[in-house]
Amino acid sequence: MRLWDGSGVERIAEVSAAAGELFAEFGVALPPDDAVSTLLAARAVLVEGEPVHGFAALGVVDGHAHLEELGVHPDHGRRGVGALLLRASLEWAARRGFTALTLTTFRDLPFNGPWYARHGFTELPRERWGEELRALWAAEEPIRTAPRTVLVRSWEPSPEANGITPRLP
Repeated sequence: MRLWDGSGVERIAEVSAAAGELFAEFGVALPPDDAVSTLLAARAVLVEGEPVHGFAALGVVDGHAHLEELGVHPDHGRRGVGALLLRASLEWAARRGFTALTLTTFRDLPFNGPWYARHGFTELPRERWGEELRALWAAEEPIRTAPRTVLVRSWEPSPEANGITPRLP
């Protein structure tokens, strides 16, 4: 696992596109994805593999770390790469003083909502959404071809690792 240095953007875009093809198998038609824009706008991108076969793009929304996109090439799926990237994303957030990681995802697809729930994420009630999260939700309207949800994983401050660390499974 390493922090992306800006090289090989084409490979990460390929991983994103290949990961997106899984949605069609579940009857979800996604509009064309602009992975390059997502990567360049991210606060940080974590990558796994050489060549890259998984990535997590992270940003900040309403003062919380936000997982913009997590993608694993299907050739490397179901091997723990996604869990590794998610754990690294939580650790990235904690080391920077955040006490929560939010994301938006498809609620019912097994490799989306239920998968994140198994990793300690819970639904974030709409009344707790900030202005930026509401705007992000509205901007995602074109991909809302199946029920979506906003999830959060939060943790308490801890004296470990210079301040805050999530209690991770």
